Amino acid sequence: MITLLDDPCCAVVTTTVKNVHVACIMDGNGRWAQRRGLPRTAGHTAGEENLAAVVRASVARNIDYLTVFGFSTENWVRPRGEVRHILGLHKKLFGRIAELNDLNVKVQWVGRPFDDPTARTPRYVQRAIRKAISDTAGNTGMTMTVAFDYGSRTEIAHAARRLISAHQVPSVFNMSNQMYLRDMPEVDVLVRTSGETRISNFLLWQAVGAPSYFTDNTWPEFSAEDLDLALQLAQQFKTNESAYTAPRPN
Repeated sequence: MITLLDDPCCAVVTTTVKNVHVACIMDGNGRWAQRRGLPRTAGHTAGEENLAAVVRASVARNIDYLTVFGFSTENWVRPRGEVRHILGLHKKLFGRIAELNDLNVKVQWVGRPFDDPTARTPRYVQRAIRKAISDTAGNTGMTMTVAFDYGSRTEIAHAARRLISAHQVPSVFNMSNQMYLRDMPEVDVLVRTSGETRISNFLLWQAVGAPSYFTDNTWPEFSAEDLDLALQLAQQFKTNESAYTAPRPN
């Protein structure tokens, strides 16, 4: 498999967009595997490997924020063996601490709080998440946020309950401050792979007004060219947006 690591331009292309936030729906791992006569789990493994390459390429391009949809609240209904394999891959992902520190990448996680009665993240994955966050907290480069056991509608409902509990006036500002990660910036470009042209249940609040980059490539095939095209779309949108006096809807 050829990944972004094999692309000679991986380390030389940079983006002119400032404080750019790229959000990725990593779709098509299973289809990638099926086309090759492999089990779906092999596709998830290939997807995790390419994610590591995407992180490197994002750092090389001076991307400030990278958020990836690792596992949704709806994914628990998948076959038990597949879910177990994905959980193991996330433990491996959060265990890449030495590599992330070398890249000066700060790790964050977004999803249902571990103490939420409906949360389903296993404790061994919780421990890996907490350790990755702690061990990379001092890094000052790109922030990589992994959405795990995450659903945007669940997040918005959670924020609304917190708003009511705090007796706050309903407003966009107050709702934003009650989201799982209140300091998460707005999304500048939303990426989805595998030919799907919908955003599903991912960052619905944070991605309002953001352009979407869709590619027929599956996530294991996501290339440096794809990443650059997504950044170009973000740059074009920011340029066009600056021509208006009104800010992005909020």
